[in-house]
Amino acid sequence: MAYADSHTFLMGEHVILEPLTLEHVPALSLAAADGNLWELWYTSVPHANDMKAYVEKAIAQEQLGEALAFAVRDKTSGEVIGSSRICQWDQPNRRLEIGYTWYAKRAQRTCVNTETKLLLLDYAFSTLDVMAVEFRTHWHNQASRQAITRLGAKQDGVLRNHKLLKDGTVRDTVVYSIIDTEWPTVKQHLKHRLAHYQQQFSNSITHSEINY
Repeated sequence: MAYADSHTFLMGEHVILEPLTLEHVPALSLAAADGNLWELWYTSVPHANDMKAYVEKAIAQEQLGEALAFAVRDKTSGEVIGSSRICQWDQPNRRLEIGYTWYAKRAQRTCVNTETKLLLLDYAFSTLDVMAVEFRTHWHNQASRQAITRLGAKQDGVLRNHKLLKDGTVRDTVVYSIIDTEWPTVKQHLKHRLAHYQQQFSNSITHSEINY
């Protein structure tokens, strides 16, 4: 059985994934308020006032051995900009899901999600020794579906009438996965995307300096 350390920090060039604790609640509340993310009906981002309960539930799942939750910190600014989680960890069958991922509006459409997923996927396949990593999202969450596809995951299918949501609607859940034999190619792809982001960032700085 693979061993997971709930005190593991995952370090990238742009983000740090640090074990989620109650100390992160104020910063996560501010991150969620950037864009009022809880207003998106097809996501499960908690309202700032509900963040403490959200973190407590994540910690409880960790204690059951079912999850590892992280706060996502921007290395440049030092700010906590979101959260992501290894969840639904089925250790006997060497499968898990990466989910509960959300970022402050200012961190969306940047390199943050690519590097966060690269770090989590590498930890899942290299340290936790899983055979498959799942991603699940709402049928109507087109931005999330496109982001998952860009990672290199393949669609497995759709779970019709999968969940009853708080607002009374019924969620159809789209399931994607990356399997262990695909991981080396996907890893190379994600590193290439990160390099592309870095090049774009460097070019934008150069352009700004020229026009200053």
